[in-house]
Amino acid sequence: MTALRIGLTGGIGSGKSTVGAILAGLGAVVIDTDLIARQLTMPGGAAIEAIGAAFGASFIGADGGLDRPRMRQAAFDDAGTRTRLEAILHPLIGIEVERQAALAAATAPALVFDVPLLVESGRWRSRVDAVWLVDCDEAVQIERVAARPGWSEESARAVIAQQASRAARRAAADAVIHNQGISLAGLAAEVHALWGSALATRP
Repeated sequence: MTALRIGLTGGIGSGKSTVGAILAGLGAVVIDTDLIARQLTMPGGAAIEAIGAAFGASFIGADGGLDRPRMRQAAFDDAGTRTRLEAILHPLIGIEVERQAALAAATAPALVFDVPLLVESGRWRSRVDAVWLVDCDEAVQIERVAARPGWSEESARAVIAQQASRAARRAAADAVIHNQGISLAGLAAEVHALWGSALATRP
């Protein structure tokens, strides 16, 4: 039986990673595009040489990896910087996503593609059987992100402003996982129910 292909998305601070972990516990193979991007930009990562050539040595940290806070700020300040970085990373991410998917497709009941900018990219709808959105109020997103080390309410708002609106994400989703005002056990129960329904109705 062909593995179900699920696109998992949600705004920053929505709890998407938590939902991905729950799905992994249910037997899904989760392919995390953010994790792949971080691996590509770690010391010795496949994108480091191209990033250094494109942006200069000042964007490479003392450890040889991407200076992520510096790049994050530069991308906030200039859309062209973000576009140039994406031109380097996206092809490499795509290659690794397909490599991981090919390895897992024969045995996994479902492949979950964790893609923060799934709606914004416009490329993923045709590549998955369903889009699942992890959703919460913007105020909750800001509170969660601002609590992370190195983040503030201002930086959280800046990221949210660059992402698709909550309404646009909800309009693109086949299923919405509500992650607000509930316990982890409640969230897990919500995900378990959706998972069971998806597997029961797949072709």
